[in-house]
Amino acid sequence: MKIGNKDFDLKNHVYIMGILNVTPDSFSDGGRFDSQDQALRHAEEMIEAGADIIDIGGESTRPSHTPLGEEDELNRVIPMIKAIRKRFDIPISVDTYKAKVGEAAIEAGADLINDVWGFKREPHLAEVTAKYQVPCCLMHNRTNTDYTDLMADMLIDLQESIDIALKAGVSKDAIILDPGIGFAKTSDDNLTVMHHLEVLQKLGYPVLLGTSRKSFIGNTLDLPVDQRLEGTMATTVVGVMKGCSIIRVHDVLENRRAALMTAAIMRG
Repeated sequence: MKIGNKDFDLKNHVYIMGILNVTPDSFSDGGRFDSQDQALRHAEEMIEAGADIIDIGGESTRPSHTPLGEEDELNRVIPMIKAIRKRFDIPISVDTYKAKVGEAAIEAGADLINDVWGFKREPHLAEVTAKYQVPCCLMHNRTNTDYTDLMADMLIDLQESIDIALKAGVSKDAIILDPGIGFAKTSDDNLTVMHHLEVLQKLGYPVLLGTSRKSFIGNTLDLPVDQRLEGTMATTVVGVMKGCSIIRVHDVLENRRAALMTAAIMRG
């Protein structure tokens, strides 16, 4: 898969996506990188640590977050995308479910659409993705936790997102899936999904795993958000063992090392 000007061998290699939240209310690092200078320094640090993609988000998706209007989100992410594109040669992902933001982000230099609603909140975003021929990551999400069979229902939900993408004209080779750890799932659900991640391979698409510092790690280990590195690294190792191709994290260096070591062992 080509993301920006770089080729990604998602069948044989594992890649690291570094998280850059330019929002004051992110659950993990809210307010730390909401000024451009701070955000650019952090982006540079993640690139030096080995990030393969930088994922920029302007709206918090933590539980009970306040939805952000289009203009406010545009004002947060577009200048940052332009600044990173000007300074660094790295693929940029934009974390948004809004079609207007997605289109503006691509025009500003973003290379991948990362939609936490899997094109279900604003299906027009699928048309934008197809129009510009950029890849997309479709995350599992829903408005309820009324599962009949968690993994089976997730496959059905993700297939619906895939169908929206394909119907809009997105190439099959441009789709990545995300199990949506921490979204519409209890802590026990998240552990179950982690245990059965290989099931997602049935759909035939590369899988991105985003568990970094999330509450199910905190609940399992009884740790605050700033002490969840080791728990995150454990999920990274399991994710690589279960076939995930991209690992989305805050702590790039440590998780990259864990992922590469796991991949080397798996190649045996």
